[in-house]
Amino acid sequence: MISKIDFYIISLLRACSIPLARISLFVVFFWFGALKLVHTSPANPLVEALLSRTLPFLTFEQFIFWFGVYEMTIGIAFLVPKLERIAIVLLIPHMITTALPLVLLPQITWQSFLTPTLEGQYIIKNCVIVALAFSIAARLQPIKTTPHH
Repeated sequence: MISKIDFYIISLLRACSIPLARISLFVVFFWFGALKLVHTSPANPLVEALLSRTLPFLTFEQFIFWFGVYEMTIGIAFLVPKLERIAIVLLIPHMITTALPLVLLPQITWQSFLTPTLEGQYIIKNCVIVALAFSIAARLQPIKTTPHH
């Protein structure tokens, strides 16, 4: 009896895990990107500080608009079937860039040794996003190529 219930629960979780992962990534990226477009993102000061250290020739207004659009694009790509590969390709530079403040802005991201600030925690939680994206990628079907004659 317990094994049947266990099997049922696991089967149900397997059936809904990828759709839930896709929806979750969509919500996070689309929502956070949209907040950047309307200039209400709590991450904006951190983004502005990083921008001034890495790309000082860009204005914050220009950058934050396109960064928000970029994040929203990642979210949409995770949601739309067959666009997961694009989402993951877009996710890679995003995750690298968003990790940079841990190194380039330690006064904002670290309270003390191995003790992140709230901003640092916000960045470190991206490990979960990467793991979720990996789980989606692991379920993709390999691309089939046709032999050339």
